[in-house]
Amino acid sequence: MAKILVIDDDPDIVDAVRMTLESAGHTVVAARSGKEGLAMVEQVQPDLIVLDVMMETHTEGFQIALKLHSPDPTSKFAAYKNIPILMLTAIHSTTPLRFEPDIDYLPVELFVDKPIDPDDLIRKVDWVLSRETV
Repeated sequence: MAKILVIDDDPDIVDAVRMTLESAGHTVVAARSGKEGLAMVEQVQPDLIVLDVMMETHTEGFQIALKLHSPDPTSKFAAYKNIPILMLTAIHSTTPLRFEPDIDYLPVELFVDKPIDPDDLIRKVDWVLSRETV
């Protein structure tokens, strides 16, 4: 199964996602901040990243996604630009704005609102992983 990095500052969400994905056979590694998450990407080289938006700042997750999927071949993270990102967040409950994946501005494969049903999370993770291109 897949190696999944969860980047979220809420320990309850991390535990819930970890239990759900491990029950489906995936290996889960967690980071509690964007900075820690970027370091973990280099160490772990995950097959998928589950990323929160609002952590230390309201847009930290967006910034992480932009760094990881930068088209700049000299980017520090260029080797990881093909790792798919599933953005799991509660941002839609805090703002009237609606966010969707966008290759230039929000380079993620899927945007999912918290809370999410465990079975739905597994289905969405499997869907993102099945779309992976390397």
